Parts: sequence; C-alpha cells; structure tokens
Amino acid sequence: MNKPRRAHILAIDIGGSHVKLRVSNRRAIKEFMSGDNLTPRLLVKQVLSIVRDWTYHYVTIGVPGMVVDGHIVCEPTNLGHGWIGFDFAKVFRRPTRIVNDAAMQALGAYTGGRMLFLGFGTALGAVFIADSNIYPMELAHLPLTKRGLVQNYVGDEARRKLGTKRWSAHARQLIKQLGNALSAQYIVVGGGNAVHLGKLPRHVHLGDNRLAFVGGFRVWRALPTIRSSA
Repeated sequence: MNKPRRAHILAIDIGGSHVKLRVSNRRAIKEFMSGDNLTPRLLVKQVLSIVRDWTYHYVTIGVPGMVVDGHIVCEPTNLGHGWIGFDFAKVFRRPTRIVNDAAMQALGAYTGGRMLFLGFGTALGAVFIADSNIYPMELAHLPLTKRGLVQNYVGDEARRKLGTKRWSAHARQLIKQLGNALSAQYIVVGGGNAVHLGKLPRHVHLGDNRLAFVGGFRVWRALPTIRSSA
C-alpha cells in the first residue's frame, strides 16, 4: 500500500512502564501508564481519548513481544492478556502495522550498513539491521548461564538486585559479544537503563527513545523488510 505524501502517521510505543504516542505532524509526545494490567482494549480506549482531536491516516504500534509478519504471536510478558489476534485496524479504523517495539526504535536510529540495536529497558530488546533488512531477536529469555536467563543479568530487575556496577559489566560484555558475533559496524543502545552503562566505546552510541517515533513513521514512508522476530 502506498501512503499519500501528506498523510499523517500515529506511532504508539508500548513499554513495560509507559505507553507513549506521537503523530507525525505534531512534536508533542503524550503518555500514560503501562504495566501487567494493560490489555489491548484498554490501550485503544486510552489512546483514542488522547488523540480524539488529532488527524492521522495510518497507525504503527510497537509491541514489547514477538511479532511475525505483522502479527503478535506471543502474549507480551510485561502486559495484560488478549494481544494475540486483536484487530487494531478495526478499532482504530485506520490501516495499522504492528512491529516489535525494539525494531521500531532501531529503525529510527538506523543510518545504513550493519547495525546492532540493544534496548535496555524492563527486559532486553535486540535488533540487527543489515542493508534495510530488519532481524528482531528474542534474546531476553534465552539461558545465558546455568543459573539464569539473559534478562536475569541485564534486565531492569537485575540492575536493582545486582547494583548498577555489576549490571553494567554484564551489559557491556553482552554488547561486545553480540557486536563481534554479528560483525556490526556500529551499535546503538537505548531503553531507560542505557544511561547507566557508563562510558561507551567509540562504535557504540547512546540512542534516544524518541527515535521510536521516527521508526514508526518510517514503517509507512519506506517500508523495510522485517525478516523475523524469532
């Protein structure tokens, strides 16, 4: 589907603690609380109450979970239930595209070549982009050691339990290992905990969470090839 040149896009970035939204013809960002009670119906209800005076023609939704071919295939870990099969296009009455939330922010940060994006938020978002092909990777629930999963070392709860110094050491090691394994030309780190990483190597850049909206707009303006979320 080709988007009319002057069409406006509503981008919705769903996080573990907040939902943020912005439309492409406005600079203002609105938000409300997220959490394990947030269902898709409640999300739509709150979004529609905020955007009732906004003009938008298309919708992009960044969801913190596994998305394959534009469909949510697993219930997001940190949200309520009912996400699989929910028809967002029907309730918004607009063409709607659903992407992994980390993929949306990664697309906003992408400047070409081979980029690794790591989002250190409630859990871990990981995306690799090579020549505009996007590969979201569900790494947070993979076993890192015999004693725990990846998110047990670099997630938000891990930072609180281990302390920022130990958490940062684990996170920086993960950045190095994944960057080398994927031969990334540059790495962008984002998420609420990225500021706790300390001084970063020259090829690792601190992203801006607002880039999620740029990615949400780019999904319609120059559709990338999203290969898989698995």
